[in-house]
Amino acid sequence: MSIREKIFEAIISDGKETTKGDKFDTFITTLIVLNVIAVIFESYPQIGEKYQTFFYIFELISVIIFTIEYILRIYTSPLLYPGSSEIKAGFKFITSPLAIIDLIAILPFYIPLLLPIDLRILRLLRLLRLLRVLKLTRHSESMRVISRVLKKSRSDLSVTVFVVFVLLIVSASLMYYIEKDAQPEAFENIGQGFWWAVATLTTVGYGDIYPVTNLGKLISGIIAILGIGFVALPTGIISSAFMDEINSRRKKENNCNFNHGEMTTRYCPHCGERL
Repeated sequence: MSIREKIFEAIISDGKETTKGDKFDTFITTLIVLNVIAVIFESYPQIGEKYQTFFYIFELISVIIFTIEYILRIYTSPLLYPGSSEIKAGFKFITSPLAIIDLIAILPFYIPLLLPIDLRILRLLRLLRLLRVLKLTRHSESMRVISRVLKKSRSDLSVTVFVVFVLLIVSASLMYYIEKDAQPEAFENIGQGFWWAVATLTTVGYGDIYPVTNLGKLISGIIAILGIGFVALPTGIISSAFMDEINSRRKKENNCNFNHGEMTTRYCPHCGERL
């Protein structure tokens, strides 16, 4: 086995709790959580000033580890995309959503070192370190389940989102033309009506903008009732897809409940998962 293959097996989880990949996932996940906790505590002036050196050293060590991880994933990308050349495999990995998240997690540290920037921007970049929590998408099975659920239901979700968007536009336009004469300061344009439509359809109802005419109140009531149904549709779609995913995982676990030690193949004949 080559060095690249050894590294690949060490950083890629196979779903078993005892594999090197899973141990690596656990280590990275713990480091991500500790980074988020450190950023939160560092925001307290009395803590951040007292332990400034500790936070900087911990940040430096974390960035070095995350950078090494990122480089190793690029190095082993040909094994992740076996049908592609090294350059194409590296490009596919670098442009993948998870790789972009990995890059965002380390950029806030390197940008101030490479470019002279305003201190206000620097504070914003340091705040972006909290985005490292997004790296948990790669290392958390729960996040991977949610990702698969969203991918499976994206066509249904796109339809409902489009319907809700059309309803928002129609509601905002109607309320603008109905209320603009009665309260021009509240419904000065359709954009302000759009804010009202969002607050009404989502049943939030902040109360900062509301109709005062009888016709406006009638339309508002109808739109609020429609919002209960239409805005709740994505929740139902995601819930249904989530239950399907859970049931599918349970079936795979039941079908794969045999002695792996007696298998000569590296892949399960039932679910196709690598053993």
